[in-house]
Amino acid sequence: MHKARGPERLLIVVSAPSGAGKTSLCERVASLLPDLVHSVSHTTRRPRPDEMHGRDYFFVDEATFRRMIAEDAFAEWAEVHGNLYGSSKAALDQCFQNGKDVILDIDTQGAAVLRRKYPRGVCVFVVPPTWEQLEARLRARRTDDETEIQRRLRKAREEVKHFGEYEYVVLNDEFERAVRDLTAVILAERCKSSRADLSFLQGSPL
Repeated sequence: MHKARGPERLLIVVSAPSGAGKTSLCERVASLLPDLVHSVSHTTRRPRPDEMHGRDYFFVDEATFRRMIAEDAFAEWAEVHGNLYGSSKAALDQCFQNGKDVILDIDTQGAAVLRRKYPRGVCVFVVPPTWEQLEARLRARRTDDETEIQRRLRKAREEVKHFGEYEYVVLNDEFERAVRDLTAVILAERCKSSRADLSFLQGSPL
């Protein structure tokens, strides 16, 4: 499998409406590509029954989260659906220092912040095939009441308006195909000349 090369590490920012499958896509692609780490965010949201601290999110209380904001511990943070979410600056820096590329799934607010802080990052927007299927996926979770589902659907329509701010769009109508498309984006970005390690050519007669 293709390995990450070159001195410049790659940051892949993936956004999507709630229920579009961005987290599952990021986890799957990170499991397939070497030298790619799926960043785990902090959140004040309560864990769902199938979620685990440190694997899906770092679940913290609001006081802890606010303290981290005051300490400038986040590369980005935002309030989404009434909860706080943030990406650890130290965790990102550690991955880059270890020669790893990073993929993270965040909302459009956080993506806008990272786009300014990491201008050479790559932004990908994941879209559902239809609004009906997005609603069906949200209901299939069985974790939100009707009020919350309707709020997430309204938020989704607002978030989709930002797709033009992203370099790539991946349609998640069939999961394995979406995995292949997102993988292809990352492999293409790894092959850019700005990230290629051509030090072996130094002193070469070529």
